[in-house]
Amino acid sequence: MDSENIEGEVVLPTAIKILVAGGFGVGKTTLVGAVSETQPLHTEEVLSERGVGVDDISGVETKTTTTVAMDFGRISFGDHLVLYLFGTPGQGRFWFVWDELALGALGAVVLADTRRLPDCFPSIDYFERNRLPFIVAVNCFDGARQYSLDEVRLALDLDPDVPLMLCDVRVRESSKKVLINLIEHVMNGRGSTRKPQAVGH
Repeated sequence: MDSENIEGEVVLPTAIKILVAGGFGVGKTTLVGAVSETQPLHTEEVLSERGVGVDDISGVETKTTTTVAMDFGRISFGDHLVLYLFGTPGQGRFWFVWDELALGALGAVVLADTRRLPDCFPSIDYFERNRLPFIVAVNCFDGARQYSLDEVRLALDLDPDVPLMLCDVRVRESSKKVLINLIEHVMNGRGSTRKPQAVGH
């Protein structure tokens, strides 16, 4: 993807790293797969008896796999900007990898499911604690009870400057709007002023 500027010098593309976080079964893998221009990398394993009593699948009983390390996808914008997406594992027993995934991240998307809204609290707490800019996107599942954005903001106790939106991560354009919203949030200075660096260290 190297290109040359007017003087003939090689210009390397700028890389931006974004995290996609949220609770178990909220749609992180689906969002990464919906927007990635390449075949996304998934580290999914089939749910087994080992997770019984450990993994809470209430509300997502049909889910048969879980991300154990990360999801990874890539989007290119022209020749000079590459967006790398890292989907975090949603279960508490895999959170030890979060600090490594968050290294150098520009910001994060926290996906929320109204059927299991408390599941996104750990993600919100993590990004607030590490001063990493984030937005919250409510993934609208079929058959799930719908709430107004004001009700969701109140339930999550979100600061007024944290963007909150609805989405359907199965739809590419909807997922793209989520990422655009995050980037605009960071560029407009409403998020943390912390420069990308080692998070959690």
